[in-house]
Amino acid sequence: SLEEENYPVVWVDALYEKVRYGGHVVNMAILLVCGVREDGHHEVLSIEPMLEESAATYGELFAKLKDRGLRGVRLVVSDAHRGLVTAIERAFPGASWQRCKVHFMHNILIHVPKRDKKTFAGHLKLVWQAPNKEVARKQAKALAERYGDKYPKAIEVLENGLEDSLIFFDFPSLDSRKISSNNMIERLNKEIRRRTRVIGIFPNPESYVRLVTIYLMEYSEDWSVSRSYLSEQSIAEIPQLAA
Repeated sequence: SLEEENYPVVWVDALYEKVRYGGHVVNMAILLVCGVREDGHHEVLSIEPMLEESAATYGELFAKLKDRGLRGVRLVVSDAHRGLVTAIERAFPGASWQRCKVHFMHNILIHVPKRDKKTFAGHLKLVWQAPNKEVARKQAKALAERYGDKYPKAIEVLENGLEDSLIFFDFPSLDSRKISSNNMIERLNKEIRRRTRVIGIFPNPESYVRLVTIYLMEYSEDWSVSRSYLSEQSIAEIPQLAA
């Protein structure tokens, strides 16, 4: 049960595993949800296999978490999967949504040829390294002016998603590196894959969840005794929601 804690920041990400389901091997999305408590320590809140990624299935996952007592969510960090974003808005009215800047960068860089990728990425990173939103927007504008004619699709993706990727600036007390992307979950995903790779194809979704849950319990124990992920003071300084 999550009822004794508020979780002001929540990260959501999916990894994909080959699982036997209904007589077929399918590439199944496994959704991982982590949260940080008011004392700054983070923990794994849920791991859930999903046959499809849609607003309805994400909505069910969040409803389960809320039934278990998930509350006090102020910021959700995730990729921009349409169904996921819709479900976040419905499940956590009043909370902000930060588009993971790492996923977003990948979405932009797909449209830049290899020869220019490194230079372009260097300029792109400056957007999120800016001291505030205003400077970040100026950096993005400068990038658009420089590359708009050369790589219009990359610039279009940047302009369309820019504002959602700058939400972390609204939480100035929190460590921007930790709340602007899903890197914390990505590291966890990498460790999970290292463990699951030796098995290959799982006989069913339940066997996958069993194995990963055991592993995540070890991880959560490590987290509970390690330093806090975000400082308790920084969380206390998050502006209160308007009544």
